[in-house]
Amino acid sequence: MRTWVRSRRRRQNPLRRRSDVVETWTALAVALLLFFGAPLVGAAAGLWAHDQARTIATTERSDRHRVHATVIGTPPADLPSVEDSRPHGFLVAVRWAEPGKTPRTATVAVPTGTAHGDVVDVWLDAKGHNVAPPPGEVAVWQHTLTIGVWAAGGMVALVLLTSTVIRRVSLRHRLAEWERDWALTEPQWTRRRA
Repeated sequence: MRTWVRSRRRRQNPLRRRSDVVETWTALAVALLLFFGAPLVGAAAGLWAHDQARTIATTERSDRHRVHATVIGTPPADLPSVEDSRPHGFLVAVRWAEPGKTPRTATVAVPTGTAHGDVVDVWLDAKGHNVAPPPGEVAVWQHTLTIGVWAAGGMVALVLLTSTVIRRVSLRHRLAEWERDWALTEPQWTRRRA
């Protein structure tokens, strides 16, 4: 078996051109990169994104705290139309009192359906400014999957683009080789002098 493989490698086929060999190896490399490389790149990028997102979420959780505030403002009279499927919110005044501090008032976004006197959660940073809530585990995993899928997709796009460029260059070289060989062969076939 070993001698058969060696003999197949050494044999020079006059119909096999260098561009054919390049295109064959390119197809093999593309297959390997698409089936093994892209998933590995996606997994590596996803793991990196997961670590980064968890670090940011942990930092934000330690920096922010939640207080329960009472809505003291009144919701707007004209609520968003029901035709839009997205949940809407509106800005309204709320009041809360932290232990040992004076009551505070701020304008925050509350979900649709909140009425005067309802209790809502308000997130504050270390300086006492109203901020968005820290990302939860679902947001961390969504970020992880998004980055992983985009990285794998980018790898696939790059591999396919590179393959297309190599195939076009290979085709150009193949046509040039055929022209050169035909220039040598044509006089023998047509009995015409070059």
